[in-house]
Amino acid sequence: MNSTATFKIINPGLYTTIQDLGRFGYQQYGMPVSGAMDTYSLRLANKLAGNDAHAACMETTFLPPHFEIISDTIMAITGGQTELTINNISKPIHCNHHLKAGAMIQMGPVTKGSRVYIAFAGGIDVPVIMNSRSTYARANVGGFNGRKLLAGDEVFTLKKSIKFKHRSIPNELLLDYNPEQEIRVIGGSEMNRFSFEGIKTFLTSSYTISNKSDRMGYRLDGPEIKHKQGADIISSGICNGAIQVPGDGKPIVMLADRQTVGGYTKIANVITADLPLFGQLKPSDEIYFTHVKLDYAHKILKEREKLFRHL
Repeated sequence: MNSTATFKIINPGLYTTIQDLGRFGYQQYGMPVSGAMDTYSLRLANKLAGNDAHAACMETTFLPPHFEIISDTIMAITGGQTELTINNISKPIHCNHHLKAGAMIQMGPVTKGSRVYIAFAGGIDVPVIMNSRSTYARANVGGFNGRKLLAGDEVFTLKKSIKFKHRSIPNELLLDYNPEQEIRVIGGSEMNRFSFEGIKTFLTSSYTISNKSDRMGYRLDGPEIKHKQGADIISSGICNGAIQVPGDGKPIVMLADRQTVGGYTKIANVITADLPLFGQLKPSDEIYFTHVKLDYAHKILKEREKLFRHL
């Protein structure tokens, strides 16, 4: 499938990268999965743009970019709350828009949540590396030259016949990105390495997102979680949402750009259905953890997927 230049970055915003659902099958070689921090919003944006779920989109953080449309396209925006203007005219998000060449797109700071996802008909066309177009900036792999987008970058999308049909997201499918969140977890693989008091502290305390947080993981500030016999273990695999507790007792939630193995005890794991909520948190946001059973976590995810399929 051929591609065409679709938009040009005027102002890249704070941190804008190309992401899809991730780079799977290469963790045994030390390559992180990467991909969207909020995969649910990325999938919604692709749905609105008429793409398959894995198509590459722009992921923006805190301050979205300002860009010019070079060729006619369909654009969809989902994720955190932002004010969208097209040619200085206010437009809604969580829906798609038919854009003509020359259109100027601007968005304000994200006021609820932290990330916005911008999809284009056909999907963004950057090289496929290890079955993914996602950016892993720490190693300059994937995305747009392995880095965040900069002013002057011209971005291509895969050619697709444009037949516009207005689509929007029903309210029941939108997640609530509050600065205070209940995050549901299941027990971690080393939960037995923590004292009863440590587990109780973890499940009854509130934690705030630290400034020392990024796409690799979120460090949490709050009460110390006590181990039975220390925090170190033989390094083992790390999955998305794994909650490690190092020697200082302060939890770290591993996210999209996480390393593939780690040597700290894992007290719990964020359930799949709540990972998008976690990916929209920002420094100073407050969370508390609730333990649920695995079958309940599966039930929640199946219910959401059922709603998504009917979109």
